Amino acid sequence: MSKDSPTLLTVRDAAERLGVTPRTLKYYEERGLVSPTRSEGRYRLYDEDDLKRFARILRLRSLGFSLHSITEMLKRPLEPVEGGHRFSTESLQQIRDAIAQQLETLDARIEAVRRELKEAQTLRAELAPDLDYLERRLAGENADQLLEQRRQARAKAAGAAEKTSVAPSRRTGKSRTGKPARSS
Repeated sequence: MSKDSPTLLTVRDAAERLGVTPRTLKYYEERGLVSPTRSEGRYRLYDEDDLKRFARILRLRSLGFSLHSITEMLKRPLEPVEGGHRFSTESLQQIRDAIAQQLETLDARIEAVRRELKEAQTLRAELAPDLDYLERRLAGENADQLLEQRRQARAKAAGAAEKTSVAPSRRTGKSRTGKPARSS
C-alpha cells in the first residue's frame, strides 16, 4: 500500500474503533446510511469518511433521533465552516419540519393508546367481578348467596351513579341530565 491510499478497515476493526458491534454497522448499511467499498472478496471495507459518517449517526442516535430522522438529516447538505461543517439554515428548517411531523404522529399514537387503555381498563373492571364470582363458586361458596351479593353490589353502584348524574350543577341548578334539580 502506498502512503496516498486511504486506510481501509474491516467491519470488525471499524466496529471496534467506533465502540459498536459489527452487526450495527451492517444494519446502518442495510438502511442505506453508509455505503462501504468492497474488496475483491466482497468484504466490506470502511475508510475515514465512512467512520466519520458512522460517528455522526451514533451521535445523533445518542441524542434520541430516530433512524428515519437521521436518514433525512444525512440527505441534507452541510455548509463548510471553520473547523468542520454544519447544516445550512434551509436544511435545519427541513429537519425541524420532519421532526415536528414525527412528533405530531407520535402524539396521535399516544392519544390512540390512551383511548385503548381506557377501554381495556373498563373491560377489566367489568370482568373482575365475574372472575371473583367464579373463583368463589369453585371454592365452594353458595351460588344463591353470591348472586344476591352481586345484585346488591350492582344496585349500590347504580344508586351511586344516579346520585352523581342527578346532583345539581352549581351554576344552573339543573342536574347533569338537564332536568331541574330535586329539592332536598
